[in-house]
Amino acid sequence: MGEAVDVPLRGELRYGLELARLAADPEFLRPKRQPDAPPVLLVPGFMAGDTSLAALRGWLRRRGSATAAAGIRLNVDCAELVVRHIEAPLRRLGARTGRPVVVIGQSRGGELARVLAVRNPDTVSTLVMLGAPVVDPLSVGPAVMSALRSVARLGDIGVPGMFSTACAYGDCCEQFRTDLRAELPQGVHAVSIFSRSDGIVSWKACLDPCARHVEVESSHSGMSVNRQVYRVLAEVLEEERQWTG
Repeated sequence: MGEAVDVPLRGELRYGLELARLAADPEFLRPKRQPDAPPVLLVPGFMAGDTSLAALRGWLRRRGSATAAAGIRLNVDCAELVVRHIEAPLRRLGARTGRPVVVIGQSRGGELARVLAVRNPDTVSTLVMLGAPVVDPLSVGPAVMSALRSVARLGDIGVPGMFSTACAYGDCCEQFRTDLRAELPQGVHAVSIFSRSDGIVSWKACLDPCARHVEVESSHSGMSVNRQVYRVLAEVLEEERQWTG
């Protein structure tokens, strides 16, 4: 458990280039509109908020999907509390569209999205995890581990909105940890997108045994602005349209 990441962190500097390439891509700027595109809920990663997925949300809307944000300003709270919080926008989106929802989560957001799918199989049809270490959430690089410990220390002294050391081993997140390891319900399709050059989390920790694995060449933080990832997402959304259409 807690396998170290042996990819240089400097690879994460690719984010700007990935974003620039995406912004120049006609398929991103003017995607073919799908009148029956599925609704999508987006869940951001560790120490990120809903705005970190703005490019992805805009693309989804241009394709025709109704979208919803998780309502997260900074993803550092107790995992169990966050999952309960994002169940509300999930159910609202499903009720508003009258359709099952695709949930896309990046990094820690993928872990949260997975538990959301386990608990809400009647609402979630497809789960997409972007660089999400669901097999072993502590398989991260030294810089991220330092950030995790810093947040936990703040939580330990009672700073509100921060997870604590107890979240990793205590009762508060015991059900979350159980559900993160659980098999996905029948009927929930899952895709895990990973990169061997991920400088933040171990790519092996992203290989969810219940999901289809798709490898891309991307930085960790750039998963939400990487052209190759968008190609995969377009395919997944088309498959979802066929499954539920």
